[in-house]
Amino acid sequence: MRRPLFARIYTRVRPAMDEQGAADHRRRLLAGAQGRVVEVGAGDGGNFAHYPADVVSVLAVEPEPYLRAQATRQAATAPVPVEVVDGTADHVPAADASADVVVMSLVLCSVPDQQTALAEARRVLRPGGELRFYEHVAADGGRLETVQRVADATLWPLFVGGCHVHRDTAEAITAAGFVIEEVEQFAFPPGQVTPASPHILGTARRP
Repeated sequence: MRRPLFARIYTRVRPAMDEQGAADHRRRLLAGAQGRVVEVGAGDGGNFAHYPADVVSVLAVEPEPYLRAQATRQAATAPVPVEVVDGTADHVPAADASADVVVMSLVLCSVPDQQTALAEARRVLRPGGELRFYEHVAADGGRLETVQRVADATLWPLFVGGCHVHRDTAEAITAAGFVIEEVEQFAFPPGQVTPASPHILGTARRP
């Protein structure tokens, strides 16, 4: 899955996003994670530095070649063992029930079908395993929701790596059979309103 222009733009803007607060979101997303982790849509490896010591291994799945190369470089200095592999959210190269934690970070906006991707996450998670999610989501009514619908129907997905801003990701997680245990809602970046402003961050569990 080649998106070379978007991949290069993302790699340039991601450090600025981290400085605005995304790095803290990543830390909170991964705090307390332990055991074997599968990270779906690892991007350029922005999460790697935030994995806690109780994580035994990370299988980082990234389909875009440029981003995968950047992630491989980040993996070399990660505090835990990270293996970066080619793969997609629809076809995760991991065995059934092989992960204690699945991480999905700013990826469920761009997958072709959320239910297919979440079914894969559920497949690779052991019973009782955790889904850690950090995503921008649909606005709850108002002018911003209208803007999101227009953006999704026009040029936004084309220019932003297939991203769709008007997705009810929390509902999709529940519909996929996960039980959401905690979720935080917030706007990001602070002090700005964009079609991608509404965010959620939380933990769900495979029963």
